[in-house]
Amino acid sequence: MELTNNPALLWFVGAYGVVMIAMGIYFSKKIASSEDFILAGKGLGTFVLTGTLLATWTGSGSISGGETSMAFSYGIIPALLMMLPTLVGIGILYLIAPKIRQFGKYTVSGILEDKYGTTARMIASIIIILAFVGIVSYQMTGLGFILNLTTGMSVEVGTIIGAILIIFLATIGGLRSVAPTDALSAFLAIAALFITLPTIFIIAGGWDEITANVPADHLTATGTLSNVQLLGFLLPSLFLLLGDQNMYQRLASSSGDKSSKKAQIGWLIGMLLISPSISFISFASRSLFPDIDPGMALMTTTVVMPTVVGGILLAAATAFIVTTGNSYLLSAATNVTYDIVGKFIKKDATDKQLLKMTKLFIILLGLLAYLLIAYFPTVLEVQMYAYTVYGAGLTPAILAVFFWKRVNAAGGVASMVAGVITTLIWEIPLAKPFDLNSVIIALPVAVIVLIVVTIMTSSTTEK
Repeated sequence: MELTNNPALLWFVGAYGVVMIAMGIYFSKKIASSEDFILAGKGLGTFVLTGTLLATWTGSGSISGGETSMAFSYGIIPALLMMLPTLVGIGILYLIAPKIRQFGKYTVSGILEDKYGTTARMIASIIIILAFVGIVSYQMTGLGFILNLTTGMSVEVGTIIGAILIIFLATIGGLRSVAPTDALSAFLAIAALFITLPTIFIIAGGWDEITANVPADHLTATGTLSNVQLLGFLLPSLFLLLGDQNMYQRLASSSGDKSSKKAQIGWLIGMLLISPSISFISFASRSLFPDIDPGMALMTTTVVMPTVVGGILLAAATAFIVTTGNSYLLSAATNVTYDIVGKFIKKDATDKQLLKMTKLFIILLGLLAYLLIAYFPTVLEVQMYAYTVYGAGLTPAILAVFFWKRVNAAGGVASMVAGVITTLIWEIPLAKPFDLNSVIIALPVAVIVLIVVTIMTSSTTEK
């Protein structure tokens, strides 16, 4: 099927953008302190918390990478399997959420400092910034894809517009304004996906026609991937989620443990609805548009559906992308302000000064994110890099805080350094040998180093 632009879809995207900006400005007026800006005053109820958890986790990583690219490039079963790490991760976070709230920290680095010391806080902050800037960068590209579809403008120009919108909305109101827009985005997206799924299957001619038009290996368990390669796509999202500062901040922002638990159950149910829908829609797109960029599989379906249906889906995709970009950009800027500048450079900064610095760093990191995307050929590749830097570099050390009392500073710090260095070496100078994502190597290295160094240094201390 021929791919043509549909400018009428831009009205839906534009209308939703106006709503998001208006909500951001409205809620920004309620900010009185850094806690309001970063943790929404620790007052998020079940409904808003559920929505912000859903929208933050389901961004361009799912809309342009993740399930979308997996369904298009490798098949429906690998795409559906991408949901499993999220479900497992939500289950584990459900168990440790009360402990996260007890720490009462703005950042994951602050939690790590309590266990491993000041050095760990600095290293963790650098890791988070490296990973989150990467995640923000492909949200910008995702919006570039949307504007390319609707107006025909180049993805590059659309990415610039996406960068401006994401930076603006993150700067204006912090989590106080991001969370309510997240909630609206999440529930709009669920409705849009449920309308889109049967519609696109009818347009594509039904399941038999779809499967007849895709490569035969797209119906196998792993597609063209080996089992190890498939594992390399599944592990990064699991270990990002288990230690994701964004999720920790949202859980810490809840009005109480009861709201937090209900919201996490709602998050899990929402993902059971959203993730398979994205996979099946993108798989149908593979049948209709075999020659497009894999990252555009979901969004491309909007141009062949009735304009209203396509417009609602595209507005929902825009919402997911922008809210995720806002959230990760805000979170990374928080690290720079509180874990680096406020901790080591300007220790006597007032709350007002810290708030201004956070907004400044949102802008600077946003510009860095825009520059970074030029170095990765696909959204899926930058997604796997960012997830692994975080998942291998931080998550083993974070989980040890909650589950292994014996772990010490030497083991935690060594694990973080080993995870990041292994990831960077595997990805950059070695250029992914055997076409394996770095998580297959970096994660075991980080875990082994954590255990071995802790045991060795504990023995030394005991003597």
